[in-house]
Amino acid sequence: MRAKLQRSIALLALLTLALCGEVLAMHHNGTAQRSRTSKRNFRRVRWNPMFRPSHDSLLRQNEEIDRQELPRIADDEELEQLKASEELVPIRESEFLRFDPRLDPTRRYCRPWTREFVEDLSQAYYRQFHSQIQVNSAVRTVKVQRKLRRRNRNAAPEKGETASSHLAGITLDLQRRGMSKAQVHFVESYLFYLKALGLVEPEEERRQWVFHVMVSYRYSDWRQNQTIFPTQHPVDAALTRAE
Repeated sequence: MRAKLQRSIALLALLTLALCGEVLAMHHNGTAQRSRTSKRNFRRVRWNPMFRPSHDSLLRQNEEIDRQELPRIADDEELEQLKASEELVPIRESEFLRFDPRLDPTRRYCRPWTREFVEDLSQAYYRQFHSQIQVNSAVRTVKVQRKLRRRNRNAAPEKGETASSHLAGITLDLQRRGMSKAQVHFVESYLFYLKALGLVEPEEERRQWVFHVMVSYRYSDWRQNQTIFPTQHPVDAALTRAE
């Protein structure tokens, strides 16, 4: 009798272990599935830019270049000529602004109004966060853009109606990776205000994680006509009022 009871207890224990194993497996699988789903949802939520890259945006950038009658810079010889005539000016590194060290020093140049824009933005950003804006890319030549296309198929073409606006020296790529949500929101709000005035055409690139910003020559005139306070840029003042 005792042996029979012992066998029954042993069998019950085995059944209990088996059921527990199945429950644990179901819990593990369910947790793993939820984890994968959560990660997918996180990625979807994380990539929700204000300025999505688009074909229409590329068209607008090229329309602005044509309106200004600017050349697409073919090669280094033409690039150096534009530097010599000061149609392209050096971007100035400062406590507010730094460069990606991989950016060739010969291409740390842009149009004067584009430099005004990035200096204004970098100073506003520094006042808010005590951190620098980083320039990842500035002027490019057709030759450089062609090489870039070979290793990055998402890069804009070097010719045609959707060609890269970097070729005219009016566009900068500003580092977005590593920014906090508050920092991204600040830059987006800053660009939103200027875009509403028709002064910039921004995109937030996903592959490179940068703010790609084309600046209109009208930025200089707008800037000069503002009442600039000693400690606050007009865009800062507008953002403060909006808050």
